Amino acid sequence: MTPSFPPLMYGEDVQSDAFGHAARRATLGCDAGLISYVLGASRIEAAMVFAPEVPLAQAMTMLPLCGVGFQNALGALAPPEVAVHLEWSGGIRINGASCGRFSVAASDPNPAETPDWLVVGFVLPLLPETDETGHTPDETALFVEGCAEVQPPLLVEAWARHTLNWITRWESDGSRALHTEWRGLAHGIGEDTEDGTFLGVDEDFGMLLRKDDNTTAIPLTTLLETP
Repeated sequence: MTPSFPPLMYGEDVQSDAFGHAARRATLGCDAGLISYVLGASRIEAAMVFAPEVPLAQAMTMLPLCGVGFQNALGALAPPEVAVHLEWSGGIRINGASCGRFSVAASDPNPAETPDWLVVGFVLPLLPETDETGHTPDETALFVEGCAEVQPPLLVEAWARHTLNWITRWESDGSRALHTEWRGLAHGIGEDTEDGTFLGVDEDFGMLLRKDDNTTAIPLTTLLETP
């Protein structure tokens, strides 16, 4: 089965490294809306190309937005008892355990500049890499969590569809609805980290950490990767 994408989006089936492929295509000047994907026997990869019209600091909102789109997509396809949550740093949690993650890259790392392109992608394990995966509270795979009936092509196309819906809402109504949705899905708010207590996020989804009497913000740009 080949995924079917909404208008203004188009897919490219690749053999490996969907994230790197999307970044290379973006560098060469492909149109925004490209979704590269790998539908493997043991994992899904997918990545989406954006052409931001705002500075990178605001454009990085596409990382949590794509995460919310993924949660909405999997939530619609998986059994209702399956819980899907999102880590601020891009991690995906299914029934409390780590299950893949999102990555983000941009043509220009300067938060004040508008990048030529931005790529957000995810990797999702379908089956355990070892016999131990799925038998610890820390790491799992999609099919281990009662989602064996979820068809990978349908999940990728549902991710595109739900993400496009959130992009439209973000462009027309601002980020308030996205913030509300994301907070309901966020993993770890209120918990202590090595750098302080995770209080939530600021308007640009920077992580707010409180230590002693000081609150600091860690911008999403610190998560940028080089494909």
